[in-house]
Amino acid sequence: MIHQQTTGSEDVIIVGAGVVGLTLAHGLKAVRSDQFTLLEQRSDSKQAGIPFQIFERDENVSARGQGWAITIHWALPYLQQMLSPEVLEDVDGVQVDPAVGRNDNGNFLFINLSDCSTKFRIPPSTRRRVNREKLRAVLLKGVEEHVHWSKRLTRVRVASHGRGVEAVFEDGSTYSGALVIGAEGSNSAVRRYLSAEDYRSRQLPIRFVGSGINMTPEQVKPLRSLDPLLFQGCHPDSSCFMWVSMLEVPEINGTAGTEHERYRVQINLSWPVKGPEDEVKSENSERLRDMRRRADVFAPILKDAVNAIPGDAEVLEIKLADWPCLPWDNQGGRVTLVGDAAHAMTMYRGEAANHGMLDAFNLWQALKSVYHDGKPLETAITAFEEEMRTRTSHAVQMSRQACFDAHDWTRLNENSAILTKRAVVAT
Repeated sequence: MIHQQTTGSEDVIIVGAGVVGLTLAHGLKAVRSDQFTLLEQRSDSKQAGIPFQIFERDENVSARGQGWAITIHWALPYLQQMLSPEVLEDVDGVQVDPAVGRNDNGNFLFINLSDCSTKFRIPPSTRRRVNREKLRAVLLKGVEEHVHWSKRLTRVRVASHGRGVEAVFEDGSTYSGALVIGAEGSNSAVRRYLSAEDYRSRQLPIRFVGSGINMTPEQVKPLRSLDPLLFQGCHPDSSCFMWVSMLEVPEINGTAGTEHERYRVQINLSWPVKGPEDEVKSENSERLRDMRRRADVFAPILKDAVNAIPGDAEVLEIKLADWPCLPWDNQGGRVTLVGDAAHAMTMYRGEAANHGMLDAFNLWQALKSVYHDGKPLETAITAFEEEMRTRTSHAVQMSRQACFDAHDWTRLNENSAILTKRAVVAT
């Protein structure tokens, strides 16, 4: 039995309550009175916003424990226009190390894993290194009343006449609105609807595993002496890549000044697939054993860091795959994509979240032109997609090349994709 639950014929339906979907929601929720003269003609300030509802497959915001970190850099100016000062302050509060963040110079090292020597310093930029799970919780504040949990999308239906669209969910419920936006990541069901013949991401011949672990001040000191926030590197002989990032410092987790002072650190390794022995092992204990084996040729402080991963720690595999924002039929402007759903990319340039946030900003602008200026929906959405596709098709390829470069010491130079300056349009 299908239960019809109508949100409203003008509602924007956002599928996915991740960082991008929630960022977009903040833009839609309210439009400040200094931005639109149209608002001066309205007595009800709530009407200034664009109506929306969010549908998320998870049961709650922490269901999947997305505890790793992301770097917000060139997207910061766009985020600052979409979020209120209070939310922006909360974003600063979920930095992995607020003390470093207050004086951060954007230093970003790429090192030789055999001896910890610096190979390159990636050009600096203003940034915030934040815990992804905590960022998502911060962005939920103020829009949580619009979020519907445990809603797994199974189908999108576009009206054969009129301008409505329906989202159908696994529990049998159906919601209607003016527009469906797929913001549910690289395994997007909305992408599958829009690009049924070619929706699958392309897996790369690189394998990636990682773990988040607690460390004492003594254990973490050698790592933070390289960089207090994060660093990456490659081993010249084995082609193994390593990424180390702080996730929490004592100031954040409440252990500062206690005898149990601890840091939480993200340790990742990745490597090219040259044979069956390079496939990620099925058992957690075997994955950890493989990490330690690969780290055996690292410099002592890096080898010690990998060996410090407890035997019962979860070692996760991240599937490295991308999707280069291929063309789709937006059904008269009624169905579109943002973030990883639109342009999945590897993390080796650290830009996926930034592109997603810019998607949210640009889509917010497009929808304002529809809801407040009367621009045709199809015209606005098509223009939004054209810009996004031009920008991110290149970004996906740059991130793919960065992934390959990161595992080939001989290809690393100042022009390598993994090292060039991060920008809205990569050069």
